Amino acid sequence: MTNHHVVERCQEMQARRQDGSDITARVLASDRNRDLAILAVDGDVGPALSFRGSPPPRRGETVVTYGFPLAGLLSSGPTLTTGDISALAGLGDDARQIQISAPVQPGNSGGPLLDMSGLVVGVVVSKLNAQRIAQRTGDIPQNVNFAVKGAEAIAFLREQNVTIAPSEGRDPLRSAAEVGEIADRSVLFLRCLR
Repeated sequence: MTNHHVVERCQEMQARRQDGSDITARVLASDRNRDLAILAVDGDVGPALSFRGSPPPRRGETVVTYGFPLAGLLSSGPTLTTGDISALAGLGDDARQIQISAPVQPGNSGGPLLDMSGLVVGVVVSKLNAQRIAQRTGDIPQNVNFAVKGAEAIAFLREQNVTIAPSEGRDPLRSAAEVGEIADRSVLFLRCLR
């Protein structure tokens, strides 16, 4: 799974496996309104991450992002950041999203937002345009980022006839490093070929 805006203008998608080899990723379905897309690859690319079904995410809950921000400029490997769920709606009160304080950059889009049990609670989608807000308000906002809610991702997967059984109840809490180890086996670097 990734974002619609990640695959939108791509002629072809490539996914990089843990061993460094690239494989073709095909877009199976895309939803512009939710900003989500489903990809398929041939071969083993690691286990699917589990979504959290309940309890729903709460304000103040610690979360982890795992992805490839500013690839080519920063580390070529994955990056882990931590933060909190700041609000239960996104920009303009968008009920499909949550606001997070975990830092994200271009390249984090489509990556998982995980709880401290290693369960997916969202799909990272965007950051607030700090420059535009500073021009309007005279102040630079900090750590205002967004993710599509996990419930929206689950609904999209089910609409596409993808069988999914979200985890219900509380899984054991882990350290951020342990959550990163869970994500590392499953999160792939995606490249858009135009």
